[in-house]
Amino acid sequence: MSTSSLPIKPSVLVVIIGETVLQDRIIKLLKDLGVTGYTLSQAQGAGRHGSRKGDLVGYNTNIEIKTVVSQEISEAIFSGLADYQSNHALIAFRQNVEALTGFEII
Repeated sequence: MSTSSLPIKPSVLVVIIGETVLQDRIIKLLKDLGVTGYTLSQAQGAGRHGSRKGDLVGYNTNIEIKTVVSQEISEAIFSGLADYQSNHALIAFRQNVEALTGFEII
């Protein structure tokens, strides 16, 4: 099957992993930038800020947020997240992807 007739758009997958306390602030940032969709999951792991096991509700917990956006919006997201890194465990990364979608990628 040829993919030329499919609605595939070049996009950027942004993945944000950070402390649960940042959830509302990150979602507000995304919405303020016009992001219309994201996936939110609880996350566990270890890194520079120690182990995050999610063993206490609301404490020592992380979230992972994924969204597919344009390159320009991904840069705005990174810029908006930079302020949180000095006081919170937070990492974000992005990857060029092709999205199969029936709607516009902002």
